[in-house]
Amino acid sequence: MGTTELARAAERSTTRRDADPPAGPTAAGLLRPYGRSLAAVVVLQVVGALAGLAPLLAVVELGRTLLAPGPTDHAHVRNVVAAGAAGLFVRLLFTAASSAVGHLLDGRVQLALRRQLAARLGRVPIGWLSRRRTGELAKVVGEDVGAVHPFIAHTPGELVAAFVVPLTSLVYLLTVDWRLTLATLLPVLLAVALVPLLTTPARLREQEEFDTAMGRISDSVVEFVQGISVVKVFGGSGRAHRAFTEAADEFVGTFRRWVHGVSAIAAGMQLALSPPFVLLVVLVGGAVLLTRGDLAPADLLPFLLLGPGLTAPVAALGHGFDEMQAARRAVGRIRDVLAVPPLPEPARPAAPRGHRVELRGVRFGYEPGREVLRGIDLVLEPGTVTAVVGPSGGGKSTLVRLLPRFFDPTHGSVTLGGVDLRDLDSRELYRTVSFVFQDVRLLRASVADNIALAVPHAGLDDVVRAARLAHIHDRVLELPRGYDTVIGEETGLSGGEAQRISLARALLADTPVLVLDEATAFADPRTEHAVRRALTATGGDRTVLVIAHRLETIAEADTVVVLEDGAIVERGRPAELLARGGRFSALWQAHHSAVTGVARDAGDAWDAWGTGATGATGDAEPAADAAVAEARSGAPRGEDPR
Repeated sequence: MGTTELARAAERSTTRRDADPPAGPTAAGLLRPYGRSLAAVVVLQVVGALAGLAPLLAVVELGRTLLAPGPTDHAHVRNVVAAGAAGLFVRLLFTAASSAVGHLLDGRVQLALRRQLAARLGRVPIGWLSRRRTGELAKVVGEDVGAVHPFIAHTPGELVAAFVVPLTSLVYLLTVDWRLTLATLLPVLLAVALVPLLTTPARLREQEEFDTAMGRISDSVVEFVQGISVVKVFGGSGRAHRAFTEAADEFVGTFRRWVHGVSAIAAGMQLALSPPFVLLVVLVGGAVLLTRGDLAPADLLPFLLLGPGLTAPVAALGHGFDEMQAARRAVGRIRDVLAVPPLPEPARPAAPRGHRVELRGVRFGYEPGREVLRGIDLVLEPGTVTAVVGPSGGGKSTLVRLLPRFFDPTHGSVTLGGVDLRDLDSRELYRTVSFVFQDVRLLRASVADNIALAVPHAGLDDVVRAARLAHIHDRVLELPRGYDTVIGEETGLSGGEAQRISLARALLADTPVLVLDEATAFADPRTEHAVRRALTATGGDRTVLVIAHRLETIAEADTVVVLEDGAIVERGRPAELLARGGRFSALWQAHHSAVTGVARDAGDAWDAWGTGATGATGDAEPAADAAVAEARSGAPRGEDPR
């Protein structure tokens, strides 16, 4: 490795370290930009709550005034009533203002969180997204962000007010009679003693299990809805429903365990904090002091009015505990997504020289210690088609996903035009490499916009030309508004039609490197043949890498690579590999053992190619060439391929 490459490798390492955030933002970090607004919510709520004491204190003062011996001071009574009414008005005004600011702030926070999530999901490696369930990410962006609502709009102000107001009341009651104040606090102490029982490891574990069970229900619903057509066709509704019913049963069991664990504790807290119980304690304590002459009858009134309010802090904790715990777990899942390292970008991007692709010593594994690719060395020359074949699970899809940089290799390098993909700007990479996979996802947009996704400035003529090459133009004209028809709203497309829309997108992009992963799996043979010819013929120096299973694709490839257990076991031209009688020949014969017509004739001819020991090689080569020609045209020997 030269000095320049060593420098670039060091730069990539530094860039990757800088790009990876240490652990994702904390809850305080997420809310730090909104500190002033959050403080305003708290202050407004506290002022409103303190003003709410005015009517209660006015009642106490009225009681003392009216019970006092001698004539009643009517002016004082009017002043007390006015003060109580003013306090009530201030409470309503400030509480409403706190709620309005809190909900506006909640909207801003949720919008910011969703934007952050969208930005991060747009920068993470596509491979990370492909290995996540749709329901899992939908829950984070939707439900988990929504679960932050009470934590922003309600909990801060209400929780602070729930402590400030009782503390103010407590100070006032202590000035009246400290003994009855201590008696009034007994229900609070009893409820506080039960709070730790709600935060034991067993209770927290049950909460985590509750969330996990809810997530499984979401996943099973999404999977069932996405596969409903297949389920109906093959009559597997019972099996398809089973995943959902099992998830629902698991949730019910988890919910029952959670309720069983907290119900007795919650009931005890509610009883201790209930106004009747508090008033009972106040009346018993007051009666004792009154009978002993240690308390004036008028002094019992503030305890009856303010005593139940002393339980507010514990009641707020009890009622808001579930919401706070749910918000905490939701913020944790949001943090996990925001902490996913983005795709590392080079500090000084390099420009590729041509579009020759080379994989050198590539090793890759999704999990440490379990390699999917083991030492791949492969060169893709411009103007060639390379087909990757092999048994399922051999690493074919993983290999082709390295070119559009869904993943970075654990060891080794993938270069484009002599430049490591990690040294390319991602925009430059996707201007050079396009990909079409078997699992096609179309946007809820017009057909024209879906085709022109990679080339937004493309004109309608260019879009139509690409659609014609992809053999989807005639079908588009049958749609309600042609190329302006919105997919997913005004029409639905079959799997093969969606693939051809994706192929038209790739043709319009006209990138020098094209990656195909069974991109015509849902097309009929004639359409597949025409589309593949269009893909490989347009631009004579295009580099094409394709996962292939069908005869036609393999026959037209310049090079076939046999991938087995993450390693290349054979490579060469199709006819050469068949002549060797190795793994490719065995795969070929196994694949075509049940095929009739042209494929069987071609298989027989190519099987004969490998019989050199019998002296048949001289006649076998023309036969194999004829089979290749038939496979290309899709017609048997002796018939017009048109």
